[in-house]
Amino acid sequence: MSGGPAVPLKLRDSPAFKIALSLSIATGLYGVSFGALSVASGFDFWQTMMLSLLLFSGGSQFAFIGVVAGGGSGAAAMTASALLGLRNGIYGMQINAMLRPHGWRRYISAHLTIDESTATASGQSDLDEQRRGFWTAGIGIFILWNIFTAIGALAGDAMGDPKQWGLDGAAVAAFLALLWPRLKGREPWAIAAACALATILAVPFVPSGVPILVAALVAGVIGWFSHARMDEGLEPDVDPYARKQGHGDNHTAGRGNE
Repeated sequence: MSGGPAVPLKLRDSPAFKIALSLSIATGLYGVSFGALSVASGFDFWQTMMLSLLLFSGGSQFAFIGVVAGGGSGAAAMTASALLGLRNGIYGMQINAMLRPHGWRRYISAHLTIDESTATASGQSDLDEQRRGFWTAGIGIFILWNIFTAIGALAGDAMGDPKQWGLDGAAVAAFLALLWPRLKGREPWAIAAACALATILAVPFVPSGVPILVAALVAGVIGWFSHARMDEGLEPDVDPYARKQGHGDNHTAGRGNE
């Protein structure tokens, strides 16, 4: 039945807000690892902060300091960082088509377009929820990432070698924790295994930051020739809209053929 217009969700009841808030806390916390590793790699406090404030792309930041720490040149560091940052441009096209930001919001949304904010928005079927997810994740992670970057940079000397605390693996562990629940089909598991193997094989032979690009290329090639269901492996653990909705709610209307 058609019913009247849907009643707007309160913020505390918004699935997108809850997801984005939890991602903000989890992602922001491991900013401390970037701050500590950056200082250990030879960058001072303000250089470290500028990378987080202006670059604000975790993978690109880690690649930049990793190349420098490994003895690479500034040009090599910027190249590795820029290559990893290309994905944000693709995300930007998706977010622009999805949310249609206008005016000054377009510039801010471009800076806040990262893995987590894009994933949170894309995981929602309602436009209002997409906006809540994107802006909550983007702003929340930006604030917490920079706060904990500062903490890590200031505490870097007192902490000693970041590897003793496992901080060099914190980012990898966090991304793995986000990815693991999403692997629900046979093909996603096969792609993940192939990418992991490609990364391991590439590490001894290519500069820092490049193995992840090799893995992305492998995933892209497999995806291009794949004939699996388009939505295989993308279903959430729990349907965030499986709640008492209004009579006219059509959030789950698109699931009828699954």
